[in-house]
This record gives sequence, C-alpha cells and structure tokens, in this order.
Amino acid sequence: MFKEFKQFLLRGNVVDLAVGVVIGAAFGTIVTALVTDLLTPLIAAVAKVPDFGGLSVTLNGSRFMYGHFINAFISFLLVAGAVFFFVVKPMNMLIARSRKEPPADPTTKKCKECLSEIPIEASRCSHCTQVVA
Repeated sequence: MFKEFKQFLLRGNVVDLAVGVVIGAAFGTIVTALVTDLLTPLIAAVAKVPDFGGLSVTLNGSRFMYGHFINAFISFLLVAGAVFFFVVKPMNMLIARSRKEPPADPTTKKCKECLSEIPIEASRCSHCTQVVA
C-alpha cells in the first residue's frame, strides 16, 4: 500500500498541482499588495474617500453595512483588472510573439538554365523553354 501511495504522490499531475497552488498563493499576495498599496490609494486620492467601510443604513433596528460590500466590490474589480492588465495581456503578447507561423508552401521554383521563377507545377520554363524536371 505504501508503494502505491508513493507512486501517487510522485505522479507528475500531483506535483504540478502542488507547485501551481503554491505559486498561485504567492502570486495572490503580490496582486493583493498591488491593489491594497497602490491602486486603492490612487482611487482614494481621486475620489477623496479612502474607505467606504463606514457607510451603513439602519432599517428597523437592523444595520446594513453596504460600505463593506462596496469595498469588496471595488477590491474585486481592481484585482481582476490588475490580473488582466499585468498578467493576462503580457502573457498573451509573449505567446503571440513566440508563435511563428510556418512558412507557406512554395508556389514557384527556379529554372536551372536561366534561373527564372516559374510555377512549381510547370514542366517547361516559360522564359527559355527548357524542360524542367
């Protein structure tokens, strides 16, 4: 049973998943720091309201703290925007740059006698009328 468990743990998928989770968690802290330390203060400087957490409404003795929802919603939008613009877009550009389209099939060939370009399916050169193999 221990041997099967060892094989399970050393499978590529389990190791890849573990690495992905660890890297994802570390990246999550970087994105959260970007939003919390840079983007949120930028919005606060423009909107002149640094925190919506204090906004609430009392209805029949119940307090509805809609300010926390606004903070969470803004944070979500900022995280989504940060991930899109700082991760997804650059990765898409790198992938597009690395993809090289395969060269198109040649449509012409050179005549061995006069070195003119002739269609690849031609059996004679249109310039010197030499038979082309």
